[in-house]
Amino acid sequence: MIEISTDKSKLQVEVIHAFLTDSYWAKGRTINEVKKTIEHCLCFGVYLDGNQIGFARVATDYTVFAYLMDVFILPENRGKGYSKQLMKAIIEEPQLSTCKVWMLKTKDAHNLYKQFEFTELKHPEKLMERLL
Repeated sequence: MIEISTDKSKLQVEVIHAFLTDSYWAKGRTINEVKKTIEHCLCFGVYLDGNQIGFARVATDYTVFAYLMDVFILPENRGKGYSKQLMKAIIEEPQLSTCKVWMLKTKDAHNLYKQFEFTELKHPEKLMERLL
């Protein structure tokens, strides 16, 4: 049985950094950058027998907007439904209950997020981005 917690003191930053720095979306992110992102977001740790096996964070104003990022379950723990349990915990988090706009970016996990009512953009012409 896994535990999902928003308690930042439980996060195993080395585990998070080791995964993220090799991921396609956060390649090369430093441990100090990981610590800064944790500091400024609502974070969800996933634990199995006290060891961190997953993570996600939400950048939010806790009222209107929530941006989901850095979602992962370690490869050796995939295929057991843990990502669905993590997503359910995030979507049902009371601190995010009034957020009406949720966003995320993904290259390969569309099927997971569609199960939680994420869709392609309805009006992409209304969105802009600035990439550096």
